Amino acid sequence: MRVAALYDIHGNLPALEAVLPEVREAGADTIVVGGDVASGPMPRETLELLLSLPERVRFVRGNADRVLDFHGYGLIEEDAVWVRSRRWVAGELGEAHLRFLERLPLDEVIEGIRFCHGAPGSDEEVITRLTDEDRLGRLLRGIEERTVVCGHTHVQFDRLVDGTRVVNAGSVGASYEARPGAYWLLAGPELSLRRTPYDVHEAASRIQATGYPNAESFVETMVTEDPARPERMSALIEGL
Repeated sequence: MRVAALYDIHGNLPALEAVLPEVREAGADTIVVGGDVASGPMPRETLELLLSLPERVRFVRGNADRVLDFHGYGLIEEDAVWVRSRRWVAGELGEAHLRFLERLPLDEVIEGIRFCHGAPGSDEEVITRLTDEDRLGRLLRGIEERTVVCGHTHVQFDRLVDGTRVVNAGSVGASYEARPGAYWLLAGPELSLRRTPYDVHEAASRIQATGYPNAESFVETMVTEDPARPERMSALIEGL
């Protein structure tokens, strides 16, 4: 079996459209959508494309898939762009799609590989290339599988901790990598981290036409090259 892990698409339909032909060319017969699939500029179109695929598609839940769950965010400023963006996404998705996303499982195990969003059993815990090994060991405690594929932090890495391989599949739609592109993972027979280039400027034009409240910031990150970004964003996420 070959499994394509497509994580953190974030409603970037052009990026997904670029990746899917490569997924098929690679012979993947199963797709794992690793969370944060729709929260972005083209949420409904992105989710409906995935649901329509002939390949077997399995989903795990990301934190942003709980689109209207603001618990733990403190006082909500309704005019904040991220709040307006979440509410806009919810309106685009509609009730049925929102219920589908919030009821997704936190983990899927396929061919001995555990797929999760943040960490096993969590769509919020963060693992980066800089995560302390002691903390990472605690996050993996009790996990039988020797390979864990995660996402959430939008930077690919491949680490070995106490005999467990932890691989971040990267972000298809909103990566924090040095070069623009759609980042994903192919599993079977080996694990292979992939990057699919696509026309990010044409994609930016499509995104800016959607009415998504956070379109400008989304596009700026998507189109720029920044060699320091992976380390900088990993450190920021870790609070370093």
